[in-house]
Amino acid sequence: MRLLRVGDVGAERPAAFAPDGSVVDVSSVVPDYDHRTLDSDSLARVAVAVAAGGLPTVELGNVRVGAPVARPGKVVCIGLNYRDHAAETGAEIPAEPIVFMKDPWVVTGPDDDVPIPRGSSKTDYEVELAVVIGRTARYLESTEQAGSYIAGFAVANDVSEREFQLERGGQWDKGKSCEGFNPLGPWLVTRDEFDPSDAPIRLQVNGVDRQSSRTSQLIFDVPTVVHYLSQFMVLRPGDVVITGTPGGVAMGQPDPKPYLRDGDVVEAEISGLGRMRQVFRQA
Repeated sequence: MRLLRVGDVGAERPAAFAPDGSVVDVSSVVPDYDHRTLDSDSLARVAVAVAAGGLPTVELGNVRVGAPVARPGKVVCIGLNYRDHAAETGAEIPAEPIVFMKDPWVVTGPDDDVPIPRGSSKTDYEVELAVVIGRTARYLESTEQAGSYIAGFAVANDVSEREFQLERGGQWDKGKSCEGFNPLGPWLVTRDEFDPSDAPIRLQVNGVDRQSSRTSQLIFDVPTVVHYLSQFMVLRPGDVVITGTPGGVAMGQPDPKPYLRDGDVVEAEISGLGRMRQVFRQA
């Protein structure tokens, strides 16, 4: 299934794509897509209701699309997880996943404008594969177990302010958690309908290709990441794990580096998961 949330900020309601390509409101089945309803039983109820028909339709052209998950408990990020991105930043290939966190309140809709922070000169883009957790995962015994703990997948843009991240105190969080710095969507594709092992992933700025790779180039693949994280923290339904970005970010380009400026349009997509579009606006 392809699941999405529609409506104004703070008033989104759950929806889903029907087999005929239309979008239907499923708020009579589940109250939202969050920690209460991303388990397999709840998603099965949604699937049955959508297949049965009779649900109210939603005209996508007339409504905002929000992030497909309502307020994640946490956003866990993996850094330097594509070989070409590690190389362009001058970093060594990590022996273990590099883990950091983003403020979950920065998650925003796939087509919402993104503020460029005041004082920023190095706002950067990072297209990433997002994994949404569907079951509580702690101390998983093997990578083979990881798939059953995943509700689905989406596209993420791990927006980063590089000066804040790398030059203002030596830790990453404040360069990753500015307002609107995690567009997510456009929908959540359930794990039975998406194979994360080798999907094309790319990003454009103002129509120009900047990032282009495949998820097969991940250093640590999705099952490895989920298993690894479960050894250090409890992953809960609704948590979002973003798995790293390929090469081509502005930080890795020759001078003058093409950091984002007011009015720039960023489009990010993963084949099978859809396409997002954000306009960056100076705060």
